[in-house]
Amino acid sequence: MVSMEFIYLAIPMASLAGAIIAGFFGKQIGRSGAHCVTISGVAVSFILSLLVLNNVAFEGAPIYNQSVYTWMISDGIRFEVGFLIDGLTALMMAVVTGVSLMVHIYTIGYMHDDDGYQRFFSYISLFTFSMLMLVMSNNFLQLFFGWEAVGLVSYLLIGFWFKRETAIYANMKAFLVNRVGDFGFLLGIAVVLMYTGSLDYYEVFDRADALVAATTQVIPGIDWSVITLACILLFIGAMGKSAQVPLHVWLPDSMEGPTPISALIHAATMVTAGIFMVARMSPLFELSSTALSFVIVIGATTAFFMGLIGIVQNDIKRVVAYSTLSQLGYMTVALGASAYSAAIFHLMTHAFFKALLFLAAGSVIIAMHHEQDIRKMGGLKKYMPITYWVSLVGSLALIGFPGTSGYFSKDAILIATKNADVWGADYAYWAVLLGVFVTAFYSFRMFFLVFHGKERMDEHTRSHLHETPPVVTVPLILLAIPSAIIGWFTIETVLFSDFFDQAIVIFEEHGAMAAVAEAFHGPASFVLHGLAPGPTWLAAGGVIAAWIIYLKKPGWAAQIKSKLELPYRILDNKYYFDRFNEIVFAATARAVGQVLWRLGDALMIDGLMVNGSARLVGWISGKLRHVQTGYLNHYAFAMISGLILLLGWVVLG
Repeated sequence: MVSMEFIYLAIPMASLAGAIIAGFFGKQIGRSGAHCVTISGVAVSFILSLLVLNNVAFEGAPIYNQSVYTWMISDGIRFEVGFLIDGLTALMMAVVTGVSLMVHIYTIGYMHDDDGYQRFFSYISLFTFSMLMLVMSNNFLQLFFGWEAVGLVSYLLIGFWFKRETAIYANMKAFLVNRVGDFGFLLGIAVVLMYTGSLDYYEVFDRADALVAATTQVIPGIDWSVITLACILLFIGAMGKSAQVPLHVWLPDSMEGPTPISALIHAATMVTAGIFMVARMSPLFELSSTALSFVIVIGATTAFFMGLIGIVQNDIKRVVAYSTLSQLGYMTVALGASAYSAAIFHLMTHAFFKALLFLAAGSVIIAMHHEQDIRKMGGLKKYMPITYWVSLVGSLALIGFPGTSGYFSKDAILIATKNADVWGADYAYWAVLLGVFVTAFYSFRMFFLVFHGKERMDEHTRSHLHETPPVVTVPLILLAIPSAIIGWFTIETVLFSDFFDQAIVIFEEHGAMAAVAEAFHGPASFVLHGLAPGPTWLAAGGVIAAWIIYLKKPGWAAQIKSKLELPYRILDNKYYFDRFNEIVFAATARAVGQVLWRLGDALMIDGLMVNGSARLVGWISGKLRHVQTGYLNHYAFAMISGLILLLGWVVLG
């Protein structure tokens, strides 16, 4: 019988093997060979992940926490590769591999004519391996390895079409912004290591009292709680990976990558890493109310204000991208409210309907001959019926329509936030509550403009419109099913059973999830609860407003825009974050670089060391060459003089 240890190792290795074969032997195995080997690898990872999830959720398998390989031991600190398999890990593994498998299959159709076909499959399979290593880790070293690996592969994928200047700009932007977050993350790990002497999760959690008891002075004369400092630094890393304000600016620009990678980044891999990490670190975050307040305020700000930007976007992928930013804010709010299980539950449901929306957007883009402006679409329902219905399912799940997967997880977050007792919870509740209306408005604005109303595409595009092939639509249908119904079957297990008991720690004084449990009397009752006046009515209001403005009275949109010119300009310029970063950080960095170049490179290195030494040698040579006269008597005189001096030195010495 195959041991569980072998299965745990095989899950990431299967995806890695596919990436290596497609990457190094792509020319030999061809396009079909590349997608066959990578899809097979991810399929193996998915099937084994489901087996692990079944063992953990239904068969009561004990927690597995073992080292696989010891890389180094230094001063008593062990640097290891190891796996921690519990409910949190098992759920993340199933979500990551399941969504990745759908993206792999979809990619066959989307990237069919691309010259970098084999390279793309290698990258997305490597992306899956990196995320699996991150979520399966049992120590900070491996966590950081997976953290940086997903950052590296995202850089390669966002800039996959490297001949496009915008793609190179976007992947460099993502890389640099994430370096800011990762610097904080690395400092947080260093603080943990300094005060606990270990990188192993369980050992750190057991020694957390050392972090609580200690203080340090980041600013001279002001004592900081070490546990608060460590948690905030770790969360800064999450702000980068999970795109929270102000480190969110890279995520919308990541749309420059091919649509399959947009789906994979936004749904199941990179952006969920920060949410997972904070949930995994719940034994530390529960010890600092200040850190929880910091988390909930940042999340609420992201959820509401990034959603507003989605209202003015016209690129179909960017609308979905800003919805990702907003939904990540919801997850972060749940983390700050100590509703970690609700955050992970929303992460799971969001992974399905967000992957569905991105891939459906890709289907539209294919049919529209790679046109992405929703103002040039309209009336696609009759041309693309499958894409239409799956997009409707995804949009309803996104706005939290009662009964869809998004409803169960979003409503749980709203209840938890309303009952949270940390500073900033009231602000967070109103932000996420108003965000319900905003989400519904921009989601159905896009839906109505794309699939309903007047056909605004050119005649050539209209004459060639048709549904995309099965290799594109089948993954959409398979993602639409869990987007619609998975909440019914999982809410009780994920939120109200002992599924996360040993993975997530919540102190008794943090009663947000207890309030959610009190409001839950089964999935059907939970859905009926949503029909009462509240969030569902706000979502309905957003849909109706979008219907009136963009279908019933289409002229109103231009009138509203002209009357609200200043707010529109602010939203269209994304609150000027990019401009601020360009002026303050990028321009400053270039100015400092220019100064350092002039002082260091131009003056010191080129001026003195390289060109200066060459000029010195030339000057000395110019003087010495006058000694070479070409007369024999001069040379004889020099030789005799030298001999006399040498003999004199020997005798006198």
